[in-house]
Amino acid sequence: MVDPADDRVIRPASIPSTLGFKSTCILVRYARCHLGLICAWSMLPARTGRDMTSNLIRTSLVCCALGFGAAQGVQALNTVDLRVSGPQSEALGDALRANSVLHSLVDNPEATTGDILAAARGDYARLVEVLYSQGYYSVEVSILVDGREAALIDPFRSPEQITNAVIAVDPGRLFRFGAVRIGPLAQTPPLPDQFRPDAPALATVAREATRQAVNDWRKAGHAKARITDQRVLARHDSARLDVDVDIAPGPRVRFGDVTVSGESAVRGSRVRSIAGLPRGERYDPDEVDKAAARLRKVGTFSSVQLSEAETVAHDGTMDMEIAVVDRRPRRIGGGLEYSSFDGVTLSGYWLHRNLLGGAEQFRVDGEIAQIGGTGQGTDYALSFRFDRPAVYGPDTLFFAEAAFTYNDEPRFLQEKFAFTTGVSREFSDTLSGSLGIGYEYARITDRFAPTVTRREMQLLRLPLSLTYDNRDDPLDATRGIYARAGLTPFYETFDAQTGGHATLDLRSYLALGETGGTVLAGRLQLGALAGPNAQAAPPDYLFYSGGAGTVRGQPYKSLTADYGGVELGGRSFAALSGELRFPVGDRIGLAAFADAGFVGGGFFEDGGWHAGAGLGVRYKTPVGPIRVDLAGPVAGDTGSGVQLYIGIGQAF
Repeated sequence: MVDPADDRVIRPASIPSTLGFKSTCILVRYARCHLGLICAWSMLPARTGRDMTSNLIRTSLVCCALGFGAAQGVQALNTVDLRVSGPQSEALGDALRANSVLHSLVDNPEATTGDILAAARGDYARLVEVLYSQGYYSVEVSILVDGREAALIDPFRSPEQITNAVIAVDPGRLFRFGAVRIGPLAQTPPLPDQFRPDAPALATVAREATRQAVNDWRKAGHAKARITDQRVLARHDSARLDVDVDIAPGPRVRFGDVTVSGESAVRGSRVRSIAGLPRGERYDPDEVDKAAARLRKVGTFSSVQLSEAETVAHDGTMDMEIAVVDRRPRRIGGGLEYSSFDGVTLSGYWLHRNLLGGAEQFRVDGEIAQIGGTGQGTDYALSFRFDRPAVYGPDTLFFAEAAFTYNDEPRFLQEKFAFTTGVSREFSDTLSGSLGIGYEYARITDRFAPTVTRREMQLLRLPLSLTYDNRDDPLDATRGIYARAGLTPFYETFDAQTGGHATLDLRSYLALGETGGTVLAGRLQLGALAGPNAQAAPPDYLFYSGGAGTVRGQPYKSLTADYGGVELGGRSFAALSGELRFPVGDRIGLAAFADAGFVGGGFFEDGGWHAGAGLGVRYKTPVGPIRVDLAGPVAGDTGSGVQLYIGIGQAF
């Protein structure tokens, strides 16, 4: 054991833990030093050695470079050579290299000698942390900059230039767990399988086992469960790490009063309603997490923090405090898409996040589509939507929306007003559903007959939907599944017709390779219309294929169904898309894709297929990737030539 008074020993930071690991006996040795640094260490009772009664040293090195000189000239750190001894040198080398700040400064012209020395001094503790996490507790670390130990360089007399560095690491023996205990426990067995005698003594495993034991008590209603004592002993003679942790569960508590703080324009009662903390019920940390997620999801607040009272009341209740900070109440945005066949689509919106003081959102959207498109006129749309969260419980939202649309298509011209109101509910983090009732009125000019005909339609609708979404990123997913099923029964009042419109959108994402940068994405779309025939159906309830949303490379809505010589949208639809996305840089990616679509006049019969394929480029931005796709037809007779698509976000 090294004498703690020996100043030839620089003591690295101990195992970090929010759960309070308080002791370690790991020492990093290098040359005698007199540093202009701030160093602190503490001694805790422990057992080691033959008599198991001596004190272990827990130490932490806190290094602050105090003014590296008034003038630090620009230099170039050319090389950083990492040398790791032992049989695990390759695996450890990758982990150490990834956590070394010094490595990140190689060939950085903006890095000064002060930056390099600060990075080197900080790397001592960073590299030891990595070794702890891998189960190595008798380590030696040396960092030489131009042949001099970084910790020995006077920060007030830094060299004018540093060109190379050498990091030498001797991890020593791999430690294994010896005697391990955490208790008392809320349930059996609650601890990770890796936390057992003779298993590799990874610091991350010990921290996770302790954290899990405390969380098990909290999930059982013991909100004030905490660590009261912990003894961590590294036995160097046998390379064993003993861990002994005592936990005090504290009393079982219930949710008490909820107070709201922060300068928010949202009424406190509405904040509590949206959070939905169950007052009087047993404390559950999952309920706290759900409350915070609900508040963030409404989009009104830029910051949400929930905190527990320091003490538990005599009646066993614990008060909670919600601190919120508002976003700016108004927002405006827009978008642009271009297709060589469909033309330009311009869209914009205006949003108010707190219209009536209860976190209600009001949004106005406008769109002009098919500007300069081939074979169709310009389309216009204007819509309004009002959302009020937490109307029938914290997970239910009330909505009302109205829309005016003007669609000028080759086979019809439609002017329509639609109004829908209803509720949507979050059943879980991944599953949601909606139910509404709607009204539509449309004036339609049909262009499929020998002569132009005009008709009116009035529909009463009952739209229902169910959505499952566990994607990691809705704008640029790399893994997960998205599935949305929609069903809209309707009644047409003028001709007394009933019918139903059903759709299914299924998307799946799979990350390939060790890094997960390459993504295989697939999409299946299905649709069907029951009830009226195609000539009498609402035009936008019929299905077409072709364009950016279905089959790239084929003209927009180019695939139709044949009804005795009359070409109209189909009463059934299927589309299948596959895309391989792979990065070629930090921001640039490429994509190869193929799409196929089917439109049928009957229930997936009496129809035809077409397909397209192409290549694309993706450029990542904070609001999603910018997408540029170039595609052409590979099957079917609905189009020819190459189509160009430009937009924001992945194709699906």
